[in-house]
Amino acid sequence: MTMVDPADDVTAAEREPSGGAGLPASRSERLGKRGVHVAPRTGRSGRIVRRTIVTIAVLLILPVWSFAHAMTAPGSAPLSARAVEWISDHGGRPLVVWAEKVWLDHHKPPVGGSPVGGIPTVGPAGGPNQNRTPGAPGTSRLVAAHLRRPSNVAPIVAHPLPHEGVWQPLGRTVGGAQSMYAAFFRPDRVHTSLVSGVVWMDPTLLSARLVPGVQDPGGGGWGQWYGEVPRWARGALVSAFNAGFYLRESQGGFYANGRYAKPLLNGAASLVIYRNGTANVGAWGRDVRMTPDVVAVRQNLRLIVDNGRPVAGLTADTSNTWGATYGNTVLAWRSAVGVTKDGALLFGAGDGLSAVSLASVMQRAGAVRAMEMDINHVWVTFNTYKPNPHSPYGATSAALLPGMWYHPDRYLKLDERDFVAMFARPPSTLRMTPAHG
Repeated sequence: MTMVDPADDVTAAEREPSGGAGLPASRSERLGKRGVHVAPRTGRSGRIVRRTIVTIAVLLILPVWSFAHAMTAPGSAPLSARAVEWISDHGGRPLVVWAEKVWLDHHKPPVGGSPVGGIPTVGPAGGPNQNRTPGAPGTSRLVAAHLRRPSNVAPIVAHPLPHEGVWQPLGRTVGGAQSMYAAFFRPDRVHTSLVSGVVWMDPTLLSARLVPGVQDPGGGGWGQWYGEVPRWARGALVSAFNAGFYLRESQGGFYANGRYAKPLLNGAASLVIYRNGTANVGAWGRDVRMTPDVVAVRQNLRLIVDNGRPVAGLTADTSNTWGATYGNTVLAWRSAVGVTKDGALLFGAGDGLSAVSLASVMQRAGAVRAMEMDINHVWVTFNTYKPNPHSPYGATSAALLPGMWYHPDRYLKLDERDFVAMFARPPSTLRMTPAHG
C-alpha cells in the first residue's frame, strides 16, 4: 500500500503560485487557498511572554536583594531576628506581632521555684571587675568626689535569698571611687525563679553619650559617633546599654550630634543628655526641654514611673502606650532607664517582665522617674567594659544578666540599633578629696 503525504493531495492548480512564476507554493499558502485561516507570525506572543518573565524576575530580584542585604547588614542581631524585622518592615507587622504574642503566651515563665545558681554576684571589691581597693587601715588617700552609695533594695519576695537587693560594686573605678553598683532581685512574688538586675551609675564619675545605630536611626551625617564606640574612646568606656524601640514604633523623636532623625514630641518619655555628660529622664515639655546645653534626646513611649511611683493605668493598658510589641499582658525581656532624686542614672532589665513589674523594679531601685526602653532578649543589653590591648577591639566586656543576647564586641563594631555609652570622666575634671581606708 502506498502512503500518500497529505501535502501531496492537491491539484496542479494549487501547486502553481498565484504569482505565476512557476515556483512551488508554501504549505501555508496551500492551506490558505483551501480555506484554512493561518495567523501571521508577528512575534507579539513571544514579546508578551518575554516581558512577563522579565517582570516576574524583577519582582523576585528586588525582595531577594532586600532580604539578603538585611541578613548581611552590620549588626549583632541573629539571622532569625533580622528575618523577623525584615518581614515586619515589608508589610508583615501584624503577622509578626501575632506570632510573637502566641510564642510568648506558650512560653510563659514558670510559677514558683528559685533562681538557678541563686542571686548573681559580680565579684568582691578589688576583684576581677576592677572595683575599688581601699587603703590600709588608718591611712588616707585621695579619691574623686562622688555620690553616696545607694541604700539596698527592699526585696519583693518575702524570704530573700543571699545577696538579694544588695548593691554590689560593678565595673571600673574612676578616680579611686566606685562608678557603678548593681543589685539583683526577683521582680514579683509569683515567678520566683526569675531575677532582674538594676545598675546605679554615678554622674559625677561617668558621662553619657547617645550613639546612633547604622539602621536605626540610620542615614548619614552623624559623624564619627555612629554605630559603635570609636576606637580612640574605648580606653574610657565603662558600660553601654540599649536605647528604645525602633523609631517608627517609639511614639517619640530622636536628636543627637546636632541633628534630628525624628521630631521630638511633647509628653513623650525622654532620656536627655547634656553637654557636661549628665543625663535626666522625664516627660518632654514638662520635666525636660530643649536648651543650648542639650546634646541628645531619645524618646520612647510614656513614663512608667513618675514622682517615685508607677504611673496610673499600667495594669489596664491595652494600647501601645507602654509596649507596642507585646502589649501589657505578655511577660518578656524588658528594659528601662530612670533617674534618682540625687541625679544618679538607673538601668533596669530582666526576663518575664510586664510594664507593671518593670515599673516596680525601677521604683524599688530608687527611680523618681523612669521610662521603658527596648523589649526582647536580642535587644535588651547591658555590658561592662575594661581596656584590653590584646583584644582586637581594644576592650573586653561582660553582660549584666544571663540570658541577654551577649556579644563581647557589641557596640565595639557597627551595630544596627542606637545605644547609650557611659565613659569615665577625665582625671582633670574630677575633684579629689581625702578618703580614709
